[in-house]
Amino acid sequence: MAAAAPLETLSLDFHRLAAAYAAGLAPEALLAELLRRIEAAADPAIWISRRPPAEILAEAARLPGRRAAGEVLPLYGLPFAVKDNLDVAGLPTTAACPDFSHYPAETAAAVARLSAAGAVLLGKTNLDQFATGLVGTRSPYGVPRNPFDARMIPGGSSSGSAVAVARGLASFSLGTDTAGSGRIPAAFNNIVGLKPSRGLVSNHGMVPACRSLDCVSVFALTVEDAAAVAAVIAGFDPRDAWSRAAPAGFASRVPAPRRFRFAIPRAADRDFLGDAEGEALFQASIARLTALGGIVEEIDFAPFQEVARLLYGPFVAERTHALREWLAERPDSLHPVTQAIIAKGHAYSGLDILDARQRLQALAQAILPLWSRIDCLVVPTAPRGFTLDELAAEPIGHNTALGRYTNFANLLDLAALAVPGGFDAAGFPAGVTLLAPAFHDGLLAGLGAALQRAAGLPLGATSAPLPPAAAAPPPAIQPMVEIAVFGAHLDGEPLNPALRALGGVLRRACRTAPCYRLLALPPGPGVPARPGLLPARDGVAVDGEVWALPAAALAAFLAGIAAPLGLGPVRLEDGPALGFICEGGVEGAADISAHGGWRAYRAATTAAA
Repeated sequence: MAAAAPLETLSLDFHRLAAAYAAGLAPEALLAELLRRIEAAADPAIWISRRPPAEILAEAARLPGRRAAGEVLPLYGLPFAVKDNLDVAGLPTTAACPDFSHYPAETAAAVARLSAAGAVLLGKTNLDQFATGLVGTRSPYGVPRNPFDARMIPGGSSSGSAVAVARGLASFSLGTDTAGSGRIPAAFNNIVGLKPSRGLVSNHGMVPACRSLDCVSVFALTVEDAAAVAAVIAGFDPRDAWSRAAPAGFASRVPAPRRFRFAIPRAADRDFLGDAEGEALFQASIARLTALGGIVEEIDFAPFQEVARLLYGPFVAERTHALREWLAERPDSLHPVTQAIIAKGHAYSGLDILDARQRLQALAQAILPLWSRIDCLVVPTAPRGFTLDELAAEPIGHNTALGRYTNFANLLDLAALAVPGGFDAAGFPAGVTLLAPAFHDGLLAGLGAALQRAAGLPLGATSAPLPPAAAAPPPAIQPMVEIAVFGAHLDGEPLNPALRALGGVLRRACRTAPCYRLLALPPGPGVPARPGLLPARDGVAVDGEVWALPAAALAAFLAGIAAPLGLGPVRLEDGPALGFICEGGVEGAADISAHGGWRAYRAATTAAA
């Protein structure tokens, strides 16, 4: 067994901390070391407020007793930080605006869940004021230093949260993400940034930027760590009007599929603002995904870009709405750039906003067929980094450029995961982001974990390597049900993403016994064309696939099956199975049995057209 790392160099990834605790490290000893690290870092701009050391150490000292009393503490002794637009009782909430500072009576829902799970809060971190910006420089509390190059921006708005994790001062942190603030800082600090599906994590106790789009986000050293935090903080909260319950069977991480499809913007739509090294790093990430079993498709990125432009067009009025009283009564207390951006919302009428919503819906509808062909969209997290001097010379234009690959995500109701992508020749990091429709968070985490391991980069700005592959925490073990599918749920067909979203995993190809007829059922409202499998004496063998689905997700899966289809016993060549059957109501349906399967029928009809 390898010798334990000295406490002063111990990596804060979850695996190594769990091993250290198992070997006898006391939580208060670790927290005392972190308090020393924070002082040695000599970067007060990371923090806006910190808990008193005695309070931190006392909480850490109580953890062994809590565990002995039977409490389940999945985040036992893990130190964390939170962005200072999330409330913590006993600490001021400033949103990086001193005049806004106040002491909330209640802790934000996500933060309270973390403390209940055994994590120990260190303090509250710096941000672009009122979470408005992707740069990390719009704060009267200073600019956290980028740990790779102090001349470069740290990324925002969750700047302090990202830098604290990258520098080994916290195991993980919470940020927020409305336009990319949980992803851009991850790229510029060589860490993971997880932006959950909208509404999956309660926003209760968050200073709003755009209430309908805001998300609590997670920064961590590894994808597995970020997913573990997300599993703790997720959950419906009636106090948050935008909260949503996850579908049955949802998991924060599922195994990466052996074969998957992903899209990237076509070459003409990829813009790295002249950074050839950034483009090469993105191509390297694409090569890794391909080596992991991915099939890449280049797509027209223009609809995503148009959606992105809407965010700081008419949709900026939602930021104005959130801070309208403050803007009217205390405009001089705002950062000049923040004030200019938020004030833009007054220029749009209600009709302008309705026009924007109609256009957004049309664009989302145009993009929708893409998700039936791919498992995820992969983009650079940012075109490139900017120096502090460049940002000062062009504060709004460069910020807009940073949002090219991020601003559309929440408007389109996508989950997103930013993963480290490598370093340029000067040692500055770049990142890549995986996106998928809402509640595909688990799939992104599975793919992102595999991608991070394939890159093999050090953790944050530390020299610590990734934990051994065998040490990565497995997904929760849950009973699985095998289901034979023969049509629209096949891999690559329109309903397959719904199967994957519930944790479905492809097991094998299959073939029925020669006792079925295959019928082509006509499409209906919201239902694509699909086949029906009918028992018949003069039947044929039909090609299909066997998928494993978590048993807990079976009810949700059944609820999504439209008549006349259902699940029932099916005879396969190798024995009985549960699978799709047709329950009648097939008058006028074409018999396509001669093709031997849905894919063969679709290929034939496409060729004929």
